[in-house]
Amino acid sequence: MDWGMANRLSQLIQKDGHVLILPVDHGYFQGPTRELEVPRRTIEPLLAYADGLFITRGVLRSSVDPDNSKPVILRVSGGTSMVGSDLANEGITTSLEEAIRLNVAAIGISVFVGSDYEKQSLLNLSLLVNEGERYGIPVMAVTAVGRELEKRDARYLALASRIAAELGARVVKTYWCEEFETVATGGPVPVIMAGGPKVDTEREMFDFVYDGMQRGAIGVNLGRNVWQNPHPVPAIKALRAIIHNGATPEEAEALFNSEKNGG
Repeated sequence: MDWGMANRLSQLIQKDGHVLILPVDHGYFQGPTRELEVPRRTIEPLLAYADGLFITRGVLRSSVDPDNSKPVILRVSGGTSMVGSDLANEGITTSLEEAIRLNVAAIGISVFVGSDYEKQSLLNLSLLVNEGERYGIPVMAVTAVGRELEKRDARYLALASRIAAELGARVVKTYWCEEFETVATGGPVPVIMAGGPKVDTEREMFDFVYDGMQRGAIGVNLGRNVWQNPHPVPAIKALRAIIHNGATPEEAEALFNSEKNGG
């Protein structure tokens, strides 16, 4: 691996081999998502506890101070919205020149395996990998499923993750599922868990994150279950304890409650 590629990955993946990424890119297809209406207000209290941000160029420029940032994964796919006919019909929205200008650690793109736009999204990934490898910028592939939540099983996610790795993604972001080890160990690159739908309790979040880590994930890229929580800072501190300190769900829940109550 070239020095520049290795250096950028090391900015994100910490020395223990784990990573906690805070995604705030939801507005690129959802608009002013609840608790993300004013991105700066959401990001600033959480920034110290994240290893990196997954963000669009517009929000990066408007809402993150360049002298107080964390490594950035730049969202570079889009072109669809929640009111459109198909979320899978994405294109590349941001050039590698722009990514270099913004000094990002990585770029991220969604792929929609099994959709009507499967070929288009996989070729978009391939194009970005070609450019990213040329300039030493790693690509994170996001195995998106659009509105089709029933696709979140091990067989589908392992397939989508392996294809993304085969096409050259350096990291894959995918969903936790039952038998997650078949996803995490089914390819040659690190796997990061997505947050998925908002959970009903913090314990549900701690349980699936801990389970995924035990089964081979290197970390999480988890947004709404943090910044839509009534206590976002305690939530991200508890997640950090699982990811970087090996805390159990019980220990994470105790930490969350202590922090929530001002302990």
